[in-house]
Amino acid sequence: MSLFHEPPPLSLYVHLPWCTSKCPYCDFNSHALRGQLRESEYIDALLVDLDQHLCEVEGRRLDSVYIGGGTPSLFSTEGIGLLIAGIRSRFPCKPDAEVTLEANPDSAETRKFRGFREAGVNRLSLGIQSFVPRCLQRLGRAHDNDEALSAVAAANASGFNSTNLDMMFGLPGQTLEEALKDVDAAVSARPSHLSYYQMTIEADTRFHRRPPRLPDAEEIWRMQRAIQSKLRAAGYVQYEVSAYAKNARRCRHNLNYWRFGDYLGIGAGAHSKISHPNRVLRIWKVQNPKHYIDRASTNTRIAGSKELTAEDRCFEFLMNALRLKRGFTTPLFERRTGLPAFRLFRICEPLQLLGLLSIDGTRIRTTSKGFHHLDELLLRLLPETPPESAETGTPEAVGLRP
Repeated sequence: MSLFHEPPPLSLYVHLPWCTSKCPYCDFNSHALRGQLRESEYIDALLVDLDQHLCEVEGRRLDSVYIGGGTPSLFSTEGIGLLIAGIRSRFPCKPDAEVTLEANPDSAETRKFRGFREAGVNRLSLGIQSFVPRCLQRLGRAHDNDEALSAVAAANASGFNSTNLDMMFGLPGQTLEEALKDVDAAVSARPSHLSYYQMTIEADTRFHRRPPRLPDAEEIWRMQRAIQSKLRAAGYVQYEVSAYAKNARRCRHNLNYWRFGDYLGIGAGAHSKISHPNRVLRIWKVQNPKHYIDRASTNTRIAGSKELTAEDRCFEFLMNALRLKRGFTTPLFERRTGLPAFRLFRICEPLQLLGLLSIDGTRIRTTSKGFHHLDELLLRLLPETPPESAETGTPEAVGLRP
């Protein structure tokens, strides 16, 4: 018997792994560029990778494409054009498919924005992080405040009417005044979308090996409340823990992740989740870019895979869907996981009694208390044997980006 009446929406994530330098807080599969960028070889490898998946998703259309990294804007406009053309020649895409590219705001890359637009990119995500010079220096960012402002202006001038600014707060040594300067500058830039993350120290980063002094919990809480208040006053609606949209310009690609849709991930270290009639597969790629290119050059299978158990599917759905302010409905849970709703209520009702979840008919969402303590809530949902972190396609692993 089939688990699914119809497959979920399908997105494509493309990972371009190189940066000019590795930021001290970054735990993504990114690599400082040494020597010449292997652009043409890597694009060829990406298309071989995609070809290896075509039989698994035959007949399905792409709702969105997200080109993340690394720093995708290091690639030439011609290279991005060839990549997008190669994707479209292999896959039917919805006419209004969202095509996002991540870009850094340094001057060399900003000059390419118009070319990216002509290549088929219709949404730009700029890695700003902060507009305050002192904070940028402590983060090891390659751009300065003037370049950040110029990049936003260049995105607007290049015809992008859908632009995201990636921002962080709770930075090393950051004051409340500096956090307020950042949010004011971000709002003044008038992007359609803002991703505003609290900085955390991740394993296997330079900041983990040499931790900087971060603001204390009380100061971070003040920053968060002030940022949310200013964004709300400026017309930005919070629809996810760290995502704010103006005029309903939400990120369709990330919404598909949070609603437990399907996604193909191509590129070094990328992850996929693909629903088949009787199973759900998690697929992952080799992380080292050289090994990835070498395998593709001989058409060797680039990926490993694992079938998700019912317990995995239930936990992963909740881990993603509860990040949304509106939560989810039980019919969506059944359609995405192939599991009956009673299994869900058995897990969620104890959390309702603790005041962390609200269950209203078929809709389940976090309460205000649960939303502000989401990490604690998710820990309570962990199965006794949690999914293997390297293979589950958590937001970090699949490249979930703003």
